Amino acid sequence: MLDFHRDGYAVLPDLLTPAEVEALRAETAALCRGDRGPVDGVTPASPDEPDDDVIRRYLCVHHPHKLSSVMAAAQRHPAVVSVLTNVIGPDVKAMQSMLFVKADGKPGQAWHQDEFFIPTRDRSLTAVWVALDDATVDNGCLWVLPGSHRPGVIYPNREHDDPRWDCTAESYGFPYRDADAVPVEVPAGSAVVFNGYLLHRSLPNTGPRGFRRALVNHYMSASSLLPWGKAPAGGHFAEADYRDVVLVAGTDPYAYKGVEDLSHPGIRPDREGGCDR
Repeated sequence: MLDFHRDGYAVLPDLLTPAEVEALRAETAALCRGDRGPVDGVTPASPDEPDDDVIRRYLCVHHPHKLSSVMAAAQRHPAVVSVLTNVIGPDVKAMQSMLFVKADGKPGQAWHQDEFFIPTRDRSLTAVWVALDDATVDNGCLWVLPGSHRPGVIYPNREHDDPRWDCTAESYGFPYRDADAVPVEVPAGSAVVFNGYLLHRSLPNTGPRGFRRALVNHYMSASSLLPWGKAPAGGHFAEADYRDVVLVAGTDPYAYKGVEDLSHPGIRPDREGGCDR
């Protein structure tokens, strides 16, 4: 994983078999139809509506592993765990999953660092971005700024009104140019693993009618606290520990705290439905 430590990302070719990719695509349709349970923002589809028409209504489903055993199994996939234990260490927990659909015409996401949104602060935060379609420049693949993770700086964020991006805030004030960015085109079944401090973005899907589906899971060291959310009543933020987690490797030193069910599957806002600002 020399490239990962130097550049902040690496490509894992052929992580999933074609059958595994197809199973995840089928689960994408089932989730967007409401067949796996309630997803905030999803309207159950009629039986005669084609799958493609249903899923193109949405941009991204957050926490699909909560409803889909297939998505949950992918989060703990042996090939993924093997890479994570090499990058993070022997004890690894997951705290989030995101299922991007991004049909033609849907927006991308502006420059950002995952560490800004998921404050692990121990530099163990790692994303595994699994392509369920061939990800190309035309349909909105990932773009990265190689090496931008190395300073360990979390850059400021701001709201924006750029129609190319969804409602997520954008990072700014960093010493890199768009000209330094590299597109990460990967075939379906391959994955991109990247550090939580790496600046990355994706452009809109401007390709012909079709999707750029991707399953993204976030992981960190199970030996570290996760101060995600508000501090406990009467306590300090530094003592907070988000416990809606899944142990995927090793042991959890904080298992005595138990596990909570805090998150619920929901749709990420794009700009068509407004950004609630």
